Amino acid sequence: MPLSKPALTGVGVMMFMGAWNNFMGPLIYINSDRWKTLTLGLAGFQGTYSTDTNLLMAAAIVITLPCIILFFSAQKAFMEGLTFSGSKES
Repeated sequence: MPLSKPALTGVGVMMFMGAWNNFMGPLIYINSDRWKTLTLGLAGFQGTYSTDTNLLMAAAIVITLPCIILFFSAQKAFMEGLTFSGSKES
């Protein structure tokens, strides 16, 4: 069981990132502006003739922060798995 912790952590991080960054699913299913996801809201900053670049970059940083925090908090489990499986006992 101790060797499965890094694998489960990796799968959990990848599943979170896939759900967090999902663009096409909500674009197809959501019709109301009230229920838009963050990625759809970020796409709304891009206009037909102009783009508010400063607002777009600020929103992109705010949307990216939870993914970065999750990655760095899960990095410890990845490193523990590498050191545990890489140790050689004689």
